[in-house]
Amino acid sequence: MKILVVGAGGVGASFAPIAARRDFYEHIVFADYDEGRARSVVDRYDGGTGRFSAARVDASDAAAIAELCRSQGITHVLNAVDPRFVMPIFDGALEAGVTYLDMAMSLSHAHPDKPYELPGEKLGDAQFARAKDWEAKGQLALVGIGVEPGLSDVFARYAQDHLFSRIDEAGVRDGADLVVSGYDFAPGFSIWTTIEECLNPPVVWEKDRGWFTLPPFSEPEVFTFPEGIGPVECVHVEHEEVLLIPRWVECERTTFKYGLGDEFIDVLKTLHKLGLDKADPVTVRGLQVSPRDVVAASLPDPATLGPQMSGKTCAGTWVTGTGTDGNPREVYLYHVVDNEETWGRDGAQAVVWQTAINPVVALELLASGPWSGAGVLGPEAFVADPFLDLLTEYGSPWAMQERTPA
Repeated sequence: MKILVVGAGGVGASFAPIAARRDFYEHIVFADYDEGRARSVVDRYDGGTGRFSAARVDASDAAAIAELCRSQGITHVLNAVDPRFVMPIFDGALEAGVTYLDMAMSLSHAHPDKPYELPGEKLGDAQFARAKDWEAKGQLALVGIGVEPGLSDVFARYAQDHLFSRIDEAGVRDGADLVVSGYDFAPGFSIWTTIEECLNPPVVWEKDRGWFTLPPFSEPEVFTFPEGIGPVECVHVEHEEVLLIPRWVECERTTFKYGLGDEFIDVLKTLHKLGLDKADPVTVRGLQVSPRDVVAASLPDPATLGPQMSGKTCAGTWVTGTGTDGNPREVYLYHVVDNEETWGRDGAQAVVWQTAINPVVALELLASGPWSGAGVLGPEAFVADPFLDLLTEYGSPWAMQERTPA
């Protein structure tokens, strides 16, 4: 296995120390538009083994992705850049004849007339439209294999296989008590992606209705997170799990809610009112610039926030329904990461580290055989047990909390 990681930002860099402790692959190439950034990842984490190298690539150029795969003998591509670049990397991997993995799917486009009732082009639609091409070539595109989407989807499959005879709702719930000192506002993840998913119409799936949309930040609820994080107000956010889970997990309803907090929501609403959430360029003094890119450039790089960050982040899937014994059941399957631990061991802040560990686990399962397939498949398409067992072996265990059914 020779892996190409496209993107040496927070998640791409966090992938390196986790992978450095494993021996299932032969070589990893870290590629970025800024080759110096990729080189810094190699210099920091290779440890003189020669198993890591750096390269330059334009993630918007499918032909360049394919050529780099061929020249480096790549077998697996991990997309670790923001979702604007999903399709060229996805297409480049298909052209090169290699396996593809990502942690965010192709972008959505709102319904032109009823954006808060009906979906337009949904997250991942462009990728699923190419599924037959991948199947015909016997290639696998494993989509949405970060933490959310990713581990949250694995939890849903585990619940179906082991815990429930009927699932009423598979609801992903994400919350944290992270604090970043020294900044008035400093998101722990890519603000470009955060704006995209939080200000787009969130999607809900119901068995008798299919996919439908709501206004941003709809239906707030207080969800109590484990391991000391406590109650956090969560709201609907557009996320890939709602598009993935119903394809492979039998359930009545699928939702995603994120614990953003009032301040974060107010900032996002203000950016939207001012038009600073727009991704399309505007003309400023004769130059074309994206307002969202300006916002991202004005904020601290999430990958550098580890020393100023404290607290824990929790990703999980809340499942309700009928247990295998025929009685009502409610559980929360979850994964908690403490920033003190991830920064102290790997020099990576908790949010990006928690995302990065999951594709490493998935790649090891693809290398060793428990996971295999062809086509465009989500994590739910694969048996969950090997993934959860290996995650625990990595020293980052998951847990399950039984709750009193409502």
